[in-house]
Amino acid sequence: MSIRNIKEEPFTCERGGLTIRGMLYFPVDFTVDKRYPVAILSHGFMGNYTDMTGFCQDFARIGYLAFCFSFCGGGRFGEPEASKSDGKSADMTITTEIEDLITVMNHAKSLPFADCNQLILVGHSQGGFVSGLTAARCGEAVKRLIMLSPALCIPDHARRGCLGGSSYDPAKVPEIIDCGNTALGRAFHEEVAGMDPFLELSAYQGKVLLIHGTADPVVHYSYAVRAKAGYQKGQCRLHLIRDLGHGYEEDSRENVFGLIRQFLADREEILTIQVFITHCEERGAGENWKNDVYFTGYCDTKYFKGAISPEGCDAQEYCAETGVKMRAEYTLTGIDDCGERCSVHIVNQRAGAEWKPVVQTDSPSLAWMNHADLTAVLEGGDGGLKVRIFADDRCENVSK
Repeated sequence: MSIRNIKEEPFTCERGGLTIRGMLYFPVDFTVDKRYPVAILSHGFMGNYTDMTGFCQDFARIGYLAFCFSFCGGGRFGEPEASKSDGKSADMTITTEIEDLITVMNHAKSLPFADCNQLILVGHSQGGFVSGLTAARCGEAVKRLIMLSPALCIPDHARRGCLGGSSYDPAKVPEIIDCGNTALGRAFHEEVAGMDPFLELSAYQGKVLLIHGTADPVVHYSYAVRAKAGYQKGQCRLHLIRDLGHGYEEDSRENVFGLIRQFLADREEILTIQVFITHCEERGAGENWKNDVYFTGYCDTKYFKGAISPEGCDAQEYCAETGVKMRAEYTLTGIDDCGERCSVHIVNQRAGAEWKPVVQTDSPSLAWMNHADLTAVLEGGDGGLKVRIFADDRCENVSK
């Protein structure tokens, strides 16, 4: 079957007599004669492989073989068997999920068109926690690690007696822990109750991306902050996304995948502008309209600190024949990384699938930005948005 030009194919592999089921997504230009980097995506608690379909398609579009799978014993009571792997939920533990993930990794390595020297792990929620632990165990076999809202709270929840939304006495753990839509066994609790997740994760030496929403009602973002601190200096990149909850709907997934692409390309975030909308002026209607969105805001990064002055303007224009055009222009005044007063003028326009800002600054220290190839990722939020501008992390050193 093909979804938006992305070919998909079901796969199975086995661990200890249990069948693991999942889906493999192929790059658009796939041929059996080439080798492709591999992304293996892991779903969260009470989920299944279909939860990661959108991200798998995103990875396939940028040239990855993307695998998603269902953990043995995972899912909810009553869900379709076709989306589940074998096994009982009461037999599932963090260790069995790590073993499932390693089994899928080995399956990927058996494919002649998979370049497993370029294998990355991506996980959401409990799948993020499991991906991090698996990376720590497998070391250099995992090129990069991406954790999305990882459920690093699981050991704390066990110690409090509230695993999976349940309620029990942690001093008298029942044989079966009732979580409503599923059930866990006592072994799950016993395994994680004494665990220090941050110490466990820190054993991984590769590059790490952590993404977490500040409005996450399931896992507080402070767990991600603490996890970043446990890695070596410069090893882990953390993005906290304002107003984002625990899940990733289509709009938020697009923004998040923009951050993932910058991470995979080793592009450094050089400017971060928090934008606040002040007012709008609309003209026209129907098939042809214009909308000028005015905004203010500020930037606080290691390269530049300052504020938008005067107001910036995002000129939006829609034409039935050419579609939507958007062009944001604004100037920030403040101080550069040498403590000198300067201004930074930014024009940001959409170019195909990406935002391509152009920067002009009068700062000698930041002059390299005037010639840099820049990309922006926009994050929505109440009253405004955050603009993250990235550049090749080598461009500053080259220009100097």
